[in-house]
Amino acid sequence: MQDLADWLEEKIGRRPANVGLFERALTHASMSEENYERLEYLGDRVLGLVIADWLYGLFPDEPEGKLSRRLNVLVARASCAEVAREIGLVAHMRLGKQAQGDGAFESDNVLGDMVESLIGALWLDGGLEAARRFIRAAWADRVDSRDRAPKHPKSALQEWAAANDRKPPAYEVVGRSGPHHAPTFVVLVSIKGVGEATAEGLNKQEAETAAAEALLEQLP
Repeated sequence: MQDLADWLEEKIGRRPANVGLFERALTHASMSEENYERLEYLGDRVLGLVIADWLYGLFPDEPEGKLSRRLNVLVARASCAEVAREIGLVAHMRLGKQAQGDGAFESDNVLGDMVESLIGALWLDGGLEAARRFIRAAWADRVDSRDRAPKHPKSALQEWAAANDRKPPAYEVVGRSGPHHAPTFVVLVSIKGVGEATAEGLNKQEAETAAAEALLEQLP
């Protein structure tokens, strides 16, 4: 607990009042019924609020559509997982044997969720300003580096196909695994005569987005 408190003080800029709250935020369901899931639900909303407010002030001339595209990329699970790795969250994850065997330490899904749960714990422990300070520090480079509003991967792939006189991308669920309450979907996306890619996600939409991103990386 002492090591966790020291790490939190370094990363969130303040000594936590309730270290146990943050321990729960870093505990996987495979380890305990007292886990990060409810805190992740809260942190997801806090992150969205803080980023939306930040973008609203940073880009005063942009319409809602562009602001939404920026927001969607910044709060995406991949972005949250990047933050998790950068702040050293992996060393403090509490996982059961099954999750360890499944490679949860490297999972963007788990890492992204735990960053959001950490934000939820910070909201409860220190309030909005404490959460805002952490988010602004952790996401600063990502916000400042985006001069143009990014497109959602599925939209970008659709536009590429249209611009190159190709048929629209076709998406197909080709696999599903895991328990009923937490399934993993595998989606194949293809553009006839161009190529295909597969990716997985915790729901169909997430898997389609990841597959579109993977196919975009293959395009010339």
